[in-house]
This record gives sequence, C-alpha cells and structure tokens, in this order.
Amino acid sequence: MIQCFKTLLDKCNSWPQLKQIHGLLTTSGLSRNDPFAWKIISFAATSASADVDYAHRHFRRLPSPTLFHYNAVVRGFSNSRNPIKCVHVFAEMLLNGVVPDYLTYPFVVKASARISDPKLGASVHGQVLRNGFASDVFISNSLVHMYGSTGEVGCARKVFDEMPMRNLVSWNSMLDGYAKCGDVVLMREVFDVMPERDVVSWSALVDGYVKDGNHAEALAVFAKMKVVGPMANEVTMVSALCACAHLGALDQGRSMHRYIVEKGLPLTLILRTSLVDMYAKCGAINEALLVFREASTRKTDVLLWNAMIGGLATHGFTSKALEVFVQMQDFKIKPDEITYLCVLSACAHGGLVKDAWKHFKSITKNGMVPKNEHYACMVDVLARAGHLAEAYKFVSEMPMDPTPSMLGALFNGCINHRKLDLAEIVGKKLIELDPFHDGRYIGLSNVYAVIRKWDEARSTREKMESRGVRKFPGHSYVEVSGDLHRFIAHDKAHLQSREIYSMLNEIGEEMKFRIDLEEQEMLCTPIGV
Repeated sequence: MIQCFKTLLDKCNSWPQLKQIHGLLTTSGLSRNDPFAWKIISFAATSASADVDYAHRHFRRLPSPTLFHYNAVVRGFSNSRNPIKCVHVFAEMLLNGVVPDYLTYPFVVKASARISDPKLGASVHGQVLRNGFASDVFISNSLVHMYGSTGEVGCARKVFDEMPMRNLVSWNSMLDGYAKCGDVVLMREVFDVMPERDVVSWSALVDGYVKDGNHAEALAVFAKMKVVGPMANEVTMVSALCACAHLGALDQGRSMHRYIVEKGLPLTLILRTSLVDMYAKCGAINEALLVFREASTRKTDVLLWNAMIGGLATHGFTSKALEVFVQMQDFKIKPDEITYLCVLSACAHGGLVKDAWKHFKSITKNGMVPKNEHYACMVDVLARAGHLAEAYKFVSEMPMDPTPSMLGALFNGCINHRKLDLAEIVGKKLIELDPFHDGRYIGLSNVYAVIRKWDEARSTREKMESRGVRKFPGHSYVEVSGDLHRFIAHDKAHLQSREIYSMLNEIGEEMKFRIDLEEQEMLCTPIGV
C-alpha cells in the first residue's frame, strides 16, 4: 500500500488528484508521515497551481516538522501574495531549533525584497553570515537583488564585490539594482564590463534608461541590441515601446511592431497593451484601435481598455473615448482609478462638465476613493470650460490641501479665459507650494506684465533668481525617417541647422505671400458680389 501511495504522489499533477490522494492517506493514518507529508506540502506550496495556505494548514498538523517541510512552506510563501508569512515561518523555524540550509535563505531574502524592508533584509543577511553561507553564490545573488530592490544599492555593491565567484545572475542583479535606484552611470559601467550578457542584461539596461527618463538612449541601446545582442523578449519590447511612446517616435514604434511579428514573439496582453499605448501616444489612433480590436474580449483586462480610452482622450476624441468606456462596462470589465482619470481627461478635452461630474461621483459609488489626480482632473474640466468660480470653490472645499497640479490647471484656465485677478491669487499660491519650479514664477510674472504691474513682475523674477531657481529651456523631438532629432528654441547646434532655418524662412515667406494674395483678392472683389 505504501508503495502504491508513493507512486500516486509521484504521478500527481493536479489539485483534484492531490486532494483525493490526501483524503486516502488521511483515512489510512499516513498523511502525517514522510515521504507523504512532505510531498503533499511541496506540491501544494510550489506547484503551478499552488495553494500555499492549504500546504500551511497541513504543515501545522505535523508533530515535528523537518527542514524539508519548512523549506517547502518558506518557498511557497515567498512567492505568495503575502510574503511576510514566509518570514513568520522562518522565525518559527529558528525558535524550534531547525537549522536553515542553503535552500532556505534565497527564498527568505526574496520575501524580504518583496516586502521592501531593508532592516529585515539586513537581519536575514546577518543570519547568513553567522551560519557560514556568505560564499554561496545563490544566496549572495539573492542578497544583491534584495538590497538593490530596497534602495540599498551600496550594500548590494558590497555583497557583489565580496563574492568569491560570480555568475551571470550576479552581474544582472547588480545591473538591475543600479537601474532601479536610478544610477544610470554605474548601471552602464557594470553593463560595459560584464564578461557576458543575455537578454536580461540588455532588458535591464533599456528599462533603466526608460525609468531615468532618458528615452532616446533607451532606443539607442535597443538598436544596438538588435545588431550585436540576443533576440529581445517581452520585457525588452515593453520598455522600448514605452520609450517610443514618450518620444512620439512613431516610425520606430512601427518598426518594433514589425520586429515582434517577424520574430514570432507571443502578443501577450502586456505587449498588446504597450503597442496600443505607443500608437495612441504617438497619435496613430487608427493603428491603436486596430491592435486593440484584435484582442479577444475574453482576454482583455482593465489596463488595455485604459490605454485605449486614455489615448483617445489625449487626442481629443471625446465621444469615442466615452463610447469605449461604455463598451468596457458592457464586457464586464470593472473600471479602476486610472479608468476614471482617462474618462475625466476626455471630458476636459470635450468641455463636458455635466458628464465629468457624473463620472467623478461614480468613483465613490463604485467603492473607490477619489485621489489627488481625480481632483486635479476635475479642476481641469471646470477651468478649461471657463467655470472658474466653480473650480476655485471646488479647490477650496476639497478634503485635502491643493497640489501644484490642481492649482496649475486652475491657473491655466484663468489665463485662457482672461480672469487675471484670480490668476494672480492662484499664481502666488503656486509659488508657495512649488518654490523651485521655474514655470511658477514666469507664469505669475507674465500675468503681472499683462495687467501692467511692472514692479510686481520684476520682483517676481528677482525672487526666482534669489532662490537660485533657473529657467531650463524646453526641448522637442522630431522624428525623420526613424531618426530622432532634439531641438530647443533658437537652437543652432544641429548639424543641418543652416538648412533648417533656410527652409523655415522659405516657409515663412510663402505664408506671407499667400496672406498678401488673399488680402489683395478681397480688396479687388466688388462690393455685393
């Protein structure tokens, strides 16, 4: 009988089978004996369809759990939605005198990283050192990853430098640590000296530049990867498409879409969402809709719908955005906080104040709490529509203090609708809230100039200079034949600046000629014709 149960557990590959075998073992009085107890716990905690709570319940019934039992539960909880339970089981393990081994620590460290508690991670690191596992490459790799994930990149580098032996995972963990902490200089240094690189290395570098806001460099790395690196995967493509979306690099985005098709990469939901987002943010709404509609309604989630609604809203397709929002609910996709931000943005672009109020109130009705961003969107709706008194009252009665984005929306509305007395009040408050933002001073100074308060305009500029706030020039990217060109106002640094300005002058002269021609035609037209 015992051999029969062993065979059944070895061949078990589904939950119904496990529960049947577990029931038979329980009635036979063998469920708490090994190897049966360990196999039940291991399958329940670590299989593809894991139920670690089921494993833990059986674990608690064992009279004297062994290291193998503890390791299975620790591993299961480290990957669960509640990784703190992994730490609790580990602490219980120590209290019961069960000595952890080299298989225990990587999962406890992983749980510490997921909890984002550097003090807890340091405590586990101390246990590693005391128990003589400092030279274990797998444990050290998990420590490097943990410290990098919790912002302690200096500690990650110390562990990395002290490793007697490193593998590719060690280098990738250090690279990822710098990427997450935003230190792109050291990130690139590590990448450049790596003895070997795989798709994880290249993906981490691309993603690091994207997170740092250096989207042009992210695309340059991706271009190099296609020539000398491995084939990209889903992670690489999501980051690269994000860079295209931020830069409006439509030609490069289309090229990446072709790459996905040509290389046979699975068009997962995450990748499809990234494509929709890229096309939408680049203004190619029809292509975004095409990719969006190709998805099976059964295989969509709120992120994909948000990307489509947000893209339509951004480009002023208000009616279409609200139509897609209705379709989303028809397909039983529950809106989240981001959905309502997109919908309120659509209302702002379309001047739909009543609709905006309805959707704003729906946030609370659907069991969510409006966040600062929702209030800022509502202020924007009112300000754009010229309902400035209502917007100011709304800001004054909010349950939280106004943020710079809220007041910024109100300030812009005041400027656009020439309500300059209110613009002055809001502009002063903006400087108080955001004293190191150059645009706040320049905006208020311009208001003073328009209403001819020259002394106040000058003192506002002087205050900006005395606080060391500098005006940084804005820049734009222009994509020509897949290449990105960066420009600032009056820029002459571009290699073809002479030709560019010559063409601009030619266009300007052509425009003047056409205006003059139209005016002459109007003057020559007989009255009454």
